[in-house]
Amino acid sequence: MDRGNTKQEILEAALELFSVQGFEATSIAQIASAVGIRKASLYSHFENKQAILDAIVKEVLEQYAAHSIFARADWQRDVGSFPQTSDDAVKMIQGQVRYILHDPAISRARKMLVIEQFQNPELANLQTKQNYSDVLGYFTGLMKRLIRQSVLAEDDPEIMAAQFCLPISTWISLCDREPEREPEVMDLVEKHIRQFFKVYQPAAR
Repeated sequence: MDRGNTKQEILEAALELFSVQGFEATSIAQIASAVGIRKASLYSHFENKQAILDAIVKEVLEQYAAHSIFARADWQRDVGSFPQTSDDAVKMIQGQVRYILHDPAISRARKMLVIEQFQNPELANLQTKQNYSDVLGYFTGLMKRLIRQSVLAEDDPEIMAAQFCLPISTWISLCDREPEREPEVMDLVEKHIRQFFKVYQPAAR
C-alpha cells in the first residue's frame, strides 16, 4: 500500500472511530489497528491525533462546501438554481437531505460533531457554524431573493428562513438516531415545504 493510500485510510478509519466513540476516547493505537498498521507507521503520516482531526475537518468541509447548500453562507453562489416553486424546493431540499444522510464522510463527521460539541470548543464552534449560522444565513438570502421576485409574500426573511430550514435540521438529526424513519421524514419535508409556500403565497393583485 503506497503512502497516499495509507494516509487516506488513516483518515477514514479515524473518522469512523471518532463518529462512534468521540475524539478524546479514541487512541492512536485504535486507529492504527483499524488500518492494519503499527503505531510507528501511523506517525510517519501524522504527528499526532490532533493532526488527524485537523485533516479530517479540512477534507470534510471542502467536500461539504462543494456539494451541500446547507454549508454555504453565501446564497449568491447558487442564485441561478434557486427554487421558484414548491415543487422545485421539494426536489432541491430532499436531494440535499439524502446527500447529508447517506454520504459516508458527511454523515460520520456530523455524528462526530454531535459527540464532541460539549467537550471540544473548536468543534463546538464548527457545529454551530455548520448546523446553524451558515444554514440560516443561506436560507435568509434565499428568502430575500424570493420576496424580491414576488415568489413569496414580504415578511421578516430571517424568521422565514428559520421556519423553513430548522425543522429540516431536526428531522436530519432524527434520521441519524433512527435511520428507518427516513421515508417518514422525506414525507414530512415535502409537506412542510408545500405548506410554507402556501402560507407565504403573495396576495393576489
